[in-house]
Amino acid sequence: MPDLFKKLIKKTSALVALCIISLTCLTAIFAYQLAPDNTPNANAMIVELAAKKPGFTKEFLYIPKHKIQENGSLLSCWFSGTPSSCDELPINAHWQKDNILFVEHYIDEGVSDTLHYKLADLRPLTIKSRTFYLGTDRFGRDILSRLLIGSRVSIAVGLVAVLLSLTIGITLGAIAGYYGGIIDSIVMWLINILWAIPTLLLVFAITLTIGKGFFEIFVAIGLTMWVSAARLIRGQVLVLREMEYVSAAKALGLGNMRIIFRHILPNIAGPIMVIAASNFAAAILIEAGLSFLGIGIQPPQPSWGMMIKEHYNFLLTNRPLLAILPGIAIMLLVYAFNILGNALRDVLDVKG
Repeated sequence: MPDLFKKLIKKTSALVALCIISLTCLTAIFAYQLAPDNTPNANAMIVELAAKKPGFTKEFLYIPKHKIQENGSLLSCWFSGTPSSCDELPINAHWQKDNILFVEHYIDEGVSDTLHYKLADLRPLTIKSRTFYLGTDRFGRDILSRLLIGSRVSIAVGLVAVLLSLTIGITLGAIAGYYGGIIDSIVMWLINILWAIPTLLLVFAITLTIGKGFFEIFVAIGLTMWVSAARLIRGQVLVLREMEYVSAAKALGLGNMRIIFRHILPNIAGPIMVIAASNFAAAILIEAGLSFLGIGIQPPQPSWGMMIKEHYNFLLTNRPLLAILPGIAIMLLVYAFNILGNALRDVLDVKG
């Protein structure tokens, strides 16, 4: 593995891909610590600030909520965000008179009204300025925060789908290739049947069966991607089972499962790594497509595909970045995994 990494970083494209993937993974882990809006799902809606341009800055009055949600444990806040204890009111100006705070409530450009609050109800009095570096979406949510937290979905779906697809694909492919005969025929029949069904249609069917949700969509994608892995592993095992070291292992009385998992599979680690990178990229694209169609990740959970769905009609207006930014994020991550897969193929000299 150290030698493999040294060979990879010598290739500029692979190094760039590794940097993109590593940065995305770190962003996914520390999403709520990096996001300006660290409420659950970055779902704090400020309707007055809908579809604002990048760099928009506004002053806010923080009004304590009457009913405060419990923050939960530190671990819960790390992975799920921290519920806000205040409502954010955008304002243009504020002034005090006696024990009353008057604010000019921002409604839209050139539109405002005057509100007043008792200072005793605003303890502690908090007025802060906030910048939306990538602007806001049509619901007034911070785009940067939604992008950062949405990276979790893409990384998670790729990881779960790859683990699930490789587990099933390696097991069935190795058994079919090693034993041959009727077992091979049955596995290949199943592979050919699933191969003939378009991936999205198969995902639709599984999703409708097990339901829509955060974990269900991961399982659905993983259950459709094992076919290519099984086909590749079967072909590799068919070749390696005829090698002399396999015959020697059989002569020593080693069990079939030990020969498969201890002696054959380690020798095809290269093709497995290549197909893992390819499946990771494919899983991200499938999830984005499903979320765009409305049967993937459900709101208010942020997903890059859903962000495109919510704002694709803005492409024809003066706010195209609302749909372009998540599209660029998907493109960069998929590009990185495809480049990494190609680099692994070259370094490991995997024959296509």
